[in-house]
Amino acid sequence: MSALRKRASDLLFTTDDLLAMPDDGNLYEIIEGELYMSTQPNWHHQYACTRLTHALESWDEETGLGIANGAPGLIFSIHDAVAPDVVWVSFERLSQILGEDGKLHAAPDLVVEVVSPGWQNEQRDRDTKLKLYSRRGVREYWIVDWQARQVEVYRRSRAKLVHTATLLHDDELTSPMLPGFACKVSSLFMQIPQAPKA
Repeated sequence: MSALRKRASDLLFTTDDLLAMPDDGNLYEIIEGELYMSTQPNWHHQYACTRLTHALESWDEETGLGIANGAPGLIFSIHDAVAPDVVWVSFERLSQILGEDGKLHAAPDLVVEVVSPGWQNEQRDRDTKLKLYSRRGVREYWIVDWQARQVEVYRRSRAKLVHTATLLHDDELTSPMLPGFACKVSSLFMQIPQAPKA
């Protein structure tokens, strides 16, 4: 994903600019008025998204506490509009933040980003988006890395997201926000070939 600035000016990109972007199969997001563009994610990325969404949906069906969804539009302001890989939101919160346009207009309870290959993508998820979600009130943020086969967990503490754990193959992904939810980290990657060790 690359960040682009408006030519010949320091003007910030807005949600109106996003609406004017070409329908070319790329994903366009803006963070603090900076435009980020990425190509369609690969098979392994989408597999990890689907596995996690399925685990959350199964838990939702048992508890009736909320709903998971993949890549919804999330508009915090005219200068901050993104499409996280997966979100989970309680039904109570959903009624407060879902706009008439079918997009979320405030922080969902949980945001998940699945890292795509490349330094810029990692930087975006581990720094730029972490700061955005922290500033905007997301309660929990998971960074799923299918190449390293791990999940980094950030939870809100003292008004910001703080790294709580890095979960590996045999660990279980749980959350105090999701009572009774448990997903083995290895289950997210079970059909993804393991990269050879260097």
